[in-house]
Amino acid sequence: MTAVAVTVTVLLALAGALTLTRIIRGPSILDRAVATDVLLAVVVAAIATEAAYSRDATALPVLVVLAILGFVSSVSVARFAARKSPK
Repeated sequence: MTAVAVTVTVLLALAGALTLTRIIRGPSILDRAVATDVLLAVVVAAIATEAAYSRDATALPVLVVLAILGFVSSVSVARFAARKSPK
């Protein structure tokens, strides 16, 4: 079980690092917004993995709030981009 936890931790850290690279080097603001949403999904996956590994359900409200935050931010960025796009 420890090998699985280490493997998942390494993969999530790699995904977070690659996502941070896209946030920093993104050519447009929409690329950065999508990368931020992906980073939030990686954080949610990391918290959920830790909760499953420790068999502790106290992190569930945090996961729900982060999921709602990710959805609202994605919708807000999409509406902002649709309003600012040239016709």
